[in-house]
Amino acid sequence: MKKIVFLVSLLFAAWGSGYAAEHHSGHNPGMGGGGGGSACMKPHLSKFLPAHLTTVVPGAEFSFIALNVNKPEQISVKVKNIPVPIEAEFKDPYYLVKGRLPEALHGTVARINIKVTGKSSHCEAENGWLVTIAEQTKLE
Repeated sequence: MKKIVFLVSLLFAAWGSGYAAEHHSGHNPGMGGGGGGSACMKPHLSKFLPAHLTTVVPGAEFSFIALNVNKPEQISVKVKNIPVPIEAEFKDPYYLVKGRLPEALHGTVARINIKVTGKSSHCEAENGWLVTIAEQTKLE
C-alpha cells in the first residue's frame, strides 16, 4: 500500500511540474505559454519632457525614456501627423530619445505621439503627450 501511495504522489508531482512549465513558462513575465512562443516585454514610455501642456517655442526639443525596446529603429514619433526625426542613446537598460518639434508649427496645441513597433502586436506600445506651441520663436 505504501508503494502505491508513493507512486501516485510521484506521478502527481511530475505532472504538476510539467503542467506549470507548460502553462506558466516558469513564471517568467512576458513569456507565452506553450511551445515555441517568443518572449515579449511590452515597451514602456515615460519621463516626457517638456511636461504635459507646457508652452514651448516652435522647434523646441523634447525627450522621453523608452524601456524594453530592442533597437531604436522600432521607435517612431509624429507631431500632428508630421514624422519627426529622433536620436536615441542607449543608457542601459533604456533609451533616452530626443527630437525637435517641427519648425512649421506655430500657435497650436500638438500631441507628440510615440509608437514602438515589435515583431508581434502584443509587443507594441503607443503613448504621448500634449504641448502648446507658441506663436513666436521666443517666450517672454
